[in-house]
Amino acid sequence: MITPPRRMITKKLGELLVEQKIIKESELQKALQMQKEKGGLLGSILVLLGFATEEQIAQALTTQYGFPYLPLKNYEIDQEIVKLIPRNVAEQYALIAIDKVGNSLTVAMSNPLNLHAIEDIELITNCKVQTFVSTQSDIKAIIIRYYATNP
Repeated sequence: MITPPRRMITKKLGELLVEQKIIKESELQKALQMQKEKGGLLGSILVLLGFATEEQIAQALTTQYGFPYLPLKNYEIDQEIVKLIPRNVAEQYALIAIDKVGNSLTVAMSNPLNLHAIEDIELITNCKVQTFVSTQSDIKAIIIRYYATNP
């Protein structure tokens, strides 16, 4: 069974980013309007508009929900661990398996609130999933690097 995040701040992502002076209120309103019109995740929209970086969004998610942040740029992962999750699933959910101890699989993902993704990974691997937050571009680069020879 999936355990919800332990610590949760009730402030919304946008409010946190404004409070931390990462974005202005006017930028938040513009991003929220775009989200209302076109859909999508607020963090992704803020990055697309150039108002925030992926790292700033990831850090805000760690503040908001208590997920640890893991930059993957120089992170080495055991190829056998990566293979536990098929490439198409890793790409679909923007996540990567990074460690396994016993029945516990550690996964870095750009959207740690995607409970459907976590459930799927638990079914595929028969492991309990622990999540870390990482940026979508870091995860994409890792997927390309580790699945290049073994799709």
